[in-house]
Amino acid sequence: MIEVVEQPDSNTVDQVRSYLDRAGEQASGEHDPRWLSVLAQGLGHRPYMLISRRNGDMSASADGPNRRTTAAGQQSEINGYLPLALVSSWLFGRFLVSLPYLNRAGLVAQNEATASALINEAVMLADKLNVKYLELRHGEPTAHQLLDRNRADKVRMVLSLPNSADDLWDSYSAKVRNQIRKGDKHNLAIQWGGEPCLDAFFTVFAHNMRDLGTPVYPRKFFSTLLANLGDDAELGVVSHEGESVAAALLVHTRAAESGDCGRESASTQVPSASALRDSNTMCANMWMYHQLLCRAVEKGSKEFDFGRSSEGSGTYRFKKQWGATPHSTVWQYHLRDGDAEEMRPDSPKYRRRIELWQKLPVWVTRMVGPAIVRGIP
Repeated sequence: MIEVVEQPDSNTVDQVRSYLDRAGEQASGEHDPRWLSVLAQGLGHRPYMLISRRNGDMSASADGPNRRTTAAGQQSEINGYLPLALVSSWLFGRFLVSLPYLNRAGLVAQNEATASALINEAVMLADKLNVKYLELRHGEPTAHQLLDRNRADKVRMVLSLPNSADDLWDSYSAKVRNQIRKGDKHNLAIQWGGEPCLDAFFTVFAHNMRDLGTPVYPRKFFSTLLANLGDDAELGVVSHEGESVAAALLVHTRAAESGDCGRESASTQVPSASALRDSNTMCANMWMYHQLLCRAVEKGSKEFDFGRSSEGSGTYRFKKQWGATPHSTVWQYHLRDGDAEEMRPDSPKYRRRIELWQKLPVWVTRMVGPAIVRGIP
């Protein structure tokens, strides 16, 4: 049986973290329970933890009706986990996703039977919540009769990092090094920080999202993210003559401390990065990414996750030039109403709306965008 937990206590959260540390490569930093708090507080999503425990019986107790105990009264060991968030809006409808904003916070299970049980529970929850579809975001697909569509059109671009910034520099092609040097010649500077850097980060981010025709996340989302992830998240803001021209969010995942059973190495990912188009002539974006990679090396990360891209696209080529290689990401669906393709940003139905959005003043998109993006899975 599976627990469905909406408001986990600290003991449950600690047990989930311990399980994720033991789960090896199945688990990523995106499974960290803190992300559920970020999505709830920053975007208003309703989070759920689906937890499978080994050899336990469900019983009501003083700790709550969904607590699994053994005959001796002790909680049994976790052997599977699936985080979910309910995304709901009047504009788009309701969706159940693992997890919005992130790329691979799907199933973590020790065996096929546990994975199947977690999916069954997720489908029942999707029915109960009357969502359009359930979306599970993993690295590898899971066979299940209730998952009726796979989406594998994008890959995650990952760079294995050397041990030093000098070795990193030596790994670049001559073209990449030349573009970084152009940034040096313009005396670009980068500042690292949290909340004190948020206004500068968000100004660049909102402007870039408008140019792309994409609704911007609320400033509160990033503020909540920084507060919840603490030292594991930071902002980098690139400036030229005192003006912010590029900015990025880095999230660092620390290596597990459980030896060979845990994740093998620390990693850094860049969930959001932006550069003003006017800064292209000074190669601000290239210069910034070099700083991001150096920062990851400084933090002891062994890999840098550039995020997802369609193979052969412009963003794919941008990431590949740094030496990043493609890793599979498969999003799986249980469809209840409509088609998952309808919510894709590149869907033809949104083309005209994107063109109109790109013409709006940035201050208008900052006011209207957050209410829209909260409802996009």
